[in-house]
Amino acid sequence: MTAVTTERPSSVPSGPGPARARAGRRRASPLLAGRRRLFWPLVLPALLVYTGMFAGPSLFTAWLSLNKWAGAGPMEFVGLRNYRRLFADPVFEHSFVNTLWIVFGVGGLTFAAAFGLTMVLREMRGRKAARAVLFFPNIVPSVALSILWGFLFQYGGLVDSVVKALGLQHPPNWLGQSDLFRVIAIGLVWTSTGFYTTILMAAVDQIPPELYEDCDLAGAAAWQKFRHVTLPLMWDVVGVCAVLWTISAVKVFEFIYTFAGAAGQMPDASVWNTALYTYGEAFASDGVPSYGTAAASAVVMLALVGVLVGLIRRVMRRDAVQF
Repeated sequence: MTAVTTERPSSVPSGPGPARARAGRRRASPLLAGRRRLFWPLVLPALLVYTGMFAGPSLFTAWLSLNKWAGAGPMEFVGLRNYRRLFADPVFEHSFVNTLWIVFGVGGLTFAAAFGLTMVLREMRGRKAARAVLFFPNIVPSVALSILWGFLFQYGGLVDSVVKALGLQHPPNWLGQSDLFRVIAIGLVWTSTGFYTTILMAAVDQIPPELYEDCDLAGAAAWQKFRHVTLPLMWDVVGVCAVLWTISAVKVFEFIYTFAGAAGQMPDASVWNTALYTYGEAFASDGVPSYGTAAASAVVMLALVGVLVGLIRRVMRRDAVQF
């Protein structure tokens, strides 16, 4: 019986020895070199846009906040004087409080409504159509929504008609200074709820239905399902929504400006937030612009967003739930 032996070609290394490792590196090196050659051509355009459109203006705003400048002529370095003036201004203090009311008060109502709609829509037929209706206000520009909101709450408008039909013959003056900020807050809840409901519903759609069937067999109520199944399994998405809301709430501008302001005029200072205060300082129609103070207000807004986002990420941090 003749034994047949097969020799492995010397060019192909065998085993996990150094020769095979060197051959693997030789095969991988062209691919790695190609990736390295493509790195800067692909990253550089985005880096330039980010630097020119975001990082550069942010650094300039920080520098401008340390100077006194009216938009023309040389700048005068004043150090932290703009910040001291800022925190000594009662208008800015009131604007800052209004911003916190929007972040926490309006945000709490928005998420409460979004959670409630999520519980209702999860078992509702035609929820895709309902989701589209809820998301519609986010398609319409904020300026158009604020004008519509003004028509609804004007004297003799739809809201007054509904209130009178419910038995209140003398409805409040919704557009008066005492109720104006409350009406703005309700409008912000209306325009924002659909957006966050849509995001939360997308997370709920990923939860296995078997978990809810087990809850039904155990006799769990709707609130118990939400608390013990829905909320824990979409907790990461809730954290993302909280961050998105914080960033957008600090920057609210168009809705307040259009709803509460007259043609070519700023709204009353009682409904200002920090965004409107910044605009009012930079584009004052009845005085000399103060770009330094406006930049300082913008820096405070940026710091507020950073602090709140950091707190949200820390508070909402938890181990991932597998399902």
